[in-house]
Amino acid sequence: MFELERRMGEGEIVVLDGATGTELEKRGVPMDDAAWCAAALVTHPGTVREVHEDYIRAGAEVIITNTFPTARHVLERAGLGDRFRELNELAVELAKQARENAAERPVYVAGSISTFSPRDDEALQPEEAEARANYREQAEVLAEAGVDLIALEMLRDVRQSGYAVEAAVATGLPVWAGFSCKRREDGAIVLWDGENTLAGALEKVPLSGVSLVSVMHTLVEDAPAALGEVAKGWDGLVGAYPHAGRFVMPNWQFTHQISPRGFADEAIRWIEAGARAVGGCCGIGPEHIMMLRERLPTRV
Repeated sequence: MFELERRMGEGEIVVLDGATGTELEKRGVPMDDAAWCAAALVTHPGTVREVHEDYIRAGAEVIITNTFPTARHVLERAGLGDRFRELNELAVELAKQARENAAERPVYVAGSISTFSPRDDEALQPEEAEARANYREQAEVLAEAGVDLIALEMLRDVRQSGYAVEAAVATGLPVWAGFSCKRREDGAIVLWDGENTLAGALEKVPLSGVSLVSVMHTLVEDAPAALGEVAKGWDGLVGAYPHAGRFVMPNWQFTHQISPRGFADEAIRWIEAGARAVGGCCGIGPEHIMMLRERLPTRV
């Protein structure tokens, strides 16, 4: 069994990193209107590495590569399709360099694959054949580059999520699946597509081979209810890394932010709801992760 998963299964709490894209934006790195933070791999690779280093120094045991928006179909719309392999490999190398530079304890590199679409437009998501090929290609490149696990992020509909899960599981690496949710007006917790409840998605998305399900890129205040739905439909390991603010492509809107202490207080609730891997997504930075490390229990 993967060491991190063994530890969580025994009740230990694993601290993840926070956001990469929005942290780069905070540091003055321009975001691309098609490929968002992927462009930073071209323009500011040193800053990408520094962000990873800062999360490691803050206490993160898992850092997630800046490959959230580097699937081939995303890079092509940004004019970077011919650099697909180079940029995915570079993202992994920067994370590994950061680990070498900053880690004083074991740190694991998670290769991110997401169902992100340019300009956050569902109509720009690829059709089945292209999607399957592109997710499989990215998963294989990340595995070859040496990631320790695959983190599937922004799983926000059933169809694309299924293709991404299939591709990640085929690598043979540990796979963690992160669903992005919101609260509907009637109170139901649904995926971002608005068509499927989280409970329904957990039944429809083929999760065989997935070892941990997370609630990610979900408002902090909606995380407890979402975790409650996960507990009903999933009997494996659980994680949580929500966000604060909102996205207007290509920039994160740093509204309704949460203090590091407030974030840690909320994280205690997620642990009580079953989460064993805890971190943050957009709007959450190293200062929040440092507070998690200081205030969260090491085990339950």
